[in-house]
Amino acid sequence: MVTLAPRLACAALGEPESSIAGDVQHLKGSIKSTARSNYRVHEIQLPSGTVLREFAGVGGKVFAVAWSGPAIPDLRQALGRYFDVYITAAQAKQGTRRHLLIEQSEFVMQSRGHMRAFSGRAYLPQALPAGTSVDEIR
Repeated sequence: MVTLAPRLACAALGEPESSIAGDVQHLKGSIKSTARSNYRVHEIQLPSGTVLREFAGVGGKVFAVAWSGPAIPDLRQALGRYFDVYITAAQAKQGTRRHLLIEQSEFVMQSRGHMRAFSGRAYLPQALPAGTSVDEIR
């Protein structure tokens, strides 16, 4: 049970915002939060130099995550229950390894990069707050 505690505390995609502090601790990062008109952005600076942003609606649910930096963050932590969808799609991907696009009705993920320059985002289209553009998730 003790080994599951960090996993239970994560504020992964689709999970409650209230446990973002668990992500900061698990990822050994520092956090800066910003309020927008219809959501909040929690920016976690990781020791690797990568920045992981978690977007939470006013209802308290994480509806998107985005990252950029020299290393890919812990996607199992960031994607939560959607991690398996990502793994399945990544394994089935043909062609270039530098770009991945997953488009499903309940989950969208875009990831690209090469050594020391990675970026991506994942979001739940139906959970986007009213008036929020997908372009704001970066």
